[in-house]
Amino acid sequence: MTQAITDQADQVIAATYERFPIVIERGQGCTLWDTTGKSYLDFVAGIAVCNLGHAHPRIAQAIADQAQRLCHVSNLYYTIPQIELASLLVEKSFADRVFFSNSGAEANESAIKLARKYFQDQGQNDRFQIIAMEQSFHGRTMAALSATGQAKIKKGFSPVLEGFEFVPFNDVSALEAAITSSTAAVLLEPIQGEGGIRCPMPDYLMRVRRLCDERDILLIFDEVQTGIGRTGKLFAHEHYGVQPDIMTLAKALANGLPIGAMLAREEVARSFGPGSHATTFGGSPLVSTAAVQVLKIIEEEKLLSYCFQTGAYFKEQLLWLQKRHTQIRDVRGEGLLLGMKLNSDVGNLVNLCLTKGFLVNGIQDSILRFVPPLIIGNEEIDALISTLDTIL
Repeated sequence: MTQAITDQADQVIAATYERFPIVIERGQGCTLWDTTGKSYLDFVAGIAVCNLGHAHPRIAQAIADQAQRLCHVSNLYYTIPQIELASLLVEKSFADRVFFSNSGAEANESAIKLARKYFQDQGQNDRFQIIAMEQSFHGRTMAALSATGQAKIKKGFSPVLEGFEFVPFNDVSALEAAITSSTAAVLLEPIQGEGGIRCPMPDYLMRVRRLCDERDILLIFDEVQTGIGRTGKLFAHEHYGVQPDIMTLAKALANGLPIGAMLAREEVARSFGPGSHATTFGGSPLVSTAAVQVLKIIEEEKLLSYCFQTGAYFKEQLLWLQKRHTQIRDVRGEGLLLGMKLNSDVGNLVNLCLTKGFLVNGIQDSILRFVPPLIIGNEEIDALISTLDTIL
């Protein structure tokens, strides 16, 4: 049965993914089941998306209720769920206004457009350059792709858009040297996700913020992967006492429904007036309803502190593994955004975990990325650690 399904998929779906040979049928909490009935503990969570696990009853009920009431009317009209979601995001962040889209790439496109328009509205038409980080990842659309600091992501899509420069992450001197009279913004992930779970030095983000203030440059934080509680704070930049001018969100905001959001300070956000930017589906009543529940559940169930504690336990266990196995070179990350770097390709390790009932993710060839639902428990973590210990 599985083979027949995958064969059909391979005939009709664009071959942009090398998929694993299983067909996921249902999920509950931190567990997924395939069409054969085999269960898997999920340490991928849809790539840091399903922060509250699968089939969360409260979110499922809210979606069902809203689907019977109103799914979509476009952004020509006000809807209550969208207003409630925007209000919650403004209340919980540095921002004054929110623009909704459908993905992280779209949110980053919005941020890039807003940064350029902000300066052009002031008559500074030569302020268009965006400085981004090497090994960064901001999405697959053309502007987001152009802002991504990984050559392999851009391969085959030349020419990319002009106006993007790249400097090493964690290197303030290189950033300062790259700034010119054309620089409009600095774009970075507070913790690089796809780039290898690379955390900033303790004072790095503060120094970047100071430099942006001194040079009248906008600071954009891409929190598509790090936001909505993944690191033990609602937004990862809160760990470092720094606020951006613009922030992008997506992935976990609606626990699996497609959404993106760009948040900005009023002074900057006002450059997006009527007709300057738009989206048909962004912030629909259905998706906004799910996102409202996500934010409320995270707060009511105190999942930020739980994530911080569980993440610390998980990291301790990974460090224990490192002491036992010389092929583990590094353990890194914050909260439940964790990485383990090995001295060889991790593809076989990922496949072996799959056969033993654990979903894990390999990035940058040699790094295992662990991004389980924030509701993961120590017992599930112990089960994975024991399996990794046996395999290694």
